Amino acid sequence: MQKILFAILLLTLSCYNLNNVRDNAISIGKTNPFLYGFNETIPFNDLKQGDIPEATNAVIIDADEILKQIIDLANDARTFDNTMVRIDDIFNIIEKVWSPGYLMGSTHPNQEIREEGLESSRKIQKYVTDLSLNEDLYNAVLSFSNSKKSQNLSGYKKKFLNDTLLDYKRRGFGLSKEKRDMVKGILNKLSDLGIEFSKNISDFQDTLFVTEDEINGLPENYKMERKMIDGTFAIDMSYPSYVPFMDFSISDEAREKLRYKFQNRAAPINLNVLNNIIRKRRELVSVLGYSTYAEYRTEDRMAKNPNNVWEFENDLRDKVRPKAEQDIKEMLKMKAKTTGENETTIYSWEAGYYENLILKDNFQLDQEEVRQYFEFNNVTNGLFTVYQELFNITFRKINKPSVWHEDVLMYEVFDNDSKELIGRFYLDMFPRANKYGHAAAFSVTIGKMTKSGYTKPATALVCNFPKPTEYQPSLLTHDNVETYFHEFGHLVHGVLTLSPLMYYAGTAVARDFVEAPSQMLENWVWEKESLALFAKHYKTNEVIPDELLDKMLAAKNVNSGTKALQQIYYGVLDFTLHSDFDPDGDKTTTDIVASLQNEITLYPYQEGTHKEASFGHLNGYGAAYYGYKWSEVYAQDMFSIFEEKGVMNKEQGMRYRKIILEKGGTEDPLSLVKEFLGREPNSNAFLRNMGLNIR
Repeated sequence: MQKILFAILLLTLSCYNLNNVRDNAISIGKTNPFLYGFNETIPFNDLKQGDIPEATNAVIIDADEILKQIIDLANDARTFDNTMVRIDDIFNIIEKVWSPGYLMGSTHPNQEIREEGLESSRKIQKYVTDLSLNEDLYNAVLSFSNSKKSQNLSGYKKKFLNDTLLDYKRRGFGLSKEKRDMVKGILNKLSDLGIEFSKNISDFQDTLFVTEDEINGLPENYKMERKMIDGTFAIDMSYPSYVPFMDFSISDEAREKLRYKFQNRAAPINLNVLNNIIRKRRELVSVLGYSTYAEYRTEDRMAKNPNNVWEFENDLRDKVRPKAEQDIKEMLKMKAKTTGENETTIYSWEAGYYENLILKDNFQLDQEEVRQYFEFNNVTNGLFTVYQELFNITFRKINKPSVWHEDVLMYEVFDNDSKELIGRFYLDMFPRANKYGHAAAFSVTIGKMTKSGYTKPATALVCNFPKPTEYQPSLLTHDNVETYFHEFGHLVHGVLTLSPLMYYAGTAVARDFVEAPSQMLENWVWEKESLALFAKHYKTNEVIPDELLDKMLAAKNVNSGTKALQQIYYGVLDFTLHSDFDPDGDKTTTDIVASLQNEITLYPYQEGTHKEASFGHLNGYGAAYYGYKWSEVYAQDMFSIFEEKGVMNKEQGMRYRKIILEKGGTEDPLSLVKEFLGREPNSNAFLRNMGLNIR
């Protein structure tokens, strides 16, 4: 799952340009790392306490000046460039601090700088909220929209004007000033609550101490890294600790205890925060005239309305449930074989464990053996090769880069034909205290055409893969590799953009399509031709044997049904909480979690747990999590072209780059998919990928 700053930007008005920075900001920029020159890299090494607040204030001053220029312009003199592009310019200058500030708030090792980064995000979000409710700016846009000049617009320009007017409608314009003020207050409060919700998750720390017997089944290096002086083992809540323990510990009781702790991260504090978020979202749509937050959120997306989402979720649930029920039957057989009892239930803390036993017994597939072929550096080099060949680009590592932590690497991206610099990216791949705990692509700089040229985009990939130790190198699970390819898909979507406006750059597409380009690129971790580039034993350098790969492919759809139902459950949970759920009613969010988990997942709810407290997507994706499965359908359909033409087919890779990646949100996503496919999309490829018999 992905952390992309455009998710925040798209909740507001529009977006960005860099040639209009005032002299005062430039002078500050000589000493402030965040106020760098056009297309220069940010000197993160030089960042010190106080820099982010100073830069935040400077860019807001510059943004205000551009705002004044737009408002002061005579209505009969308005053009697309001096009104609409200048609105985009405002966000260009703000984004200069917003994106890297948010990144620092999530990753910087210094607590004071992290707090300043988050406070900057709060301040800028509030500024943007005020901007989105500025009546004079609205009147400027409205005046231009009513002019003859606006009637001749086409392409992305026409789309930008229409989308901006829709944004204004969704901010309450057309309502009284009193109601707009209410909207402003609600949005500002939601910004604070969202940051608080995320911070509570990232700051949460907990540990389960287990015995030698309870950790039995885990590899020796895993044990050695976590062994305490008293002979116990410390299992924290990070994914490199949690996931292997849940998959391999033979102790059912220990897995249950760890699952309980993991599902209660950020509880109870975030239960109250979440209720307040839902409450404020209900207030917002009540003022704006929408029946539910779900209706509000789907209006500007591919889905268009809640009914289409419910139809999608219910149809998909019906299609995958038989596969999920078969998955449960297979796990019950394995559980009965292991326990010697007549088993009738698989619990959530047992799923990973019995799945791995099935892989071993039924497919002779040992996940620990698989990990030996996915050493981090080999995977990185292979991933680079795949992306470079498909998209006709070259990555060049920067020696001694200016970064926020010694683990962070930096690269430049060049087009192979023009030899020109396209953009940059950072890799922050290993866990550390107080760092963002999942895997996501963070915007650093976002592409846009300016008078000085095209702004070179930059993206930071933040992951939490196992860090190399004195006992062994970083060995990734195949799921880790899939995550790497997925998140790097977001990265290249941001870096390869050619959108003239920041509003549509990179991943700034409809939120229920944003995952599709990255999901599509996950498929290369299953293809023999691409795996041969990086799936090499970390000791012998032997390419993964055909026999092992055949086992992996044969086992690919083990529990594919239960996993799909789990994702459907998350989508339905999110949509339910933002439809008819009343946080002041008789039912709690936990009641909804328990009911839906029991209804959908085939795993009984674990009493006393509060998954919603750490389900960060309820904040960032509110009423939009359905988009993961929605976009996956389109992703698999697009991959079917590579299945037909060849997974390393450079011609199709360039078509994908030109049609899907470079255009960003400048065109309707469904139109782009149709153009790439050369036909109407369908779900057949998605269902086949799950192992269902679809012709």
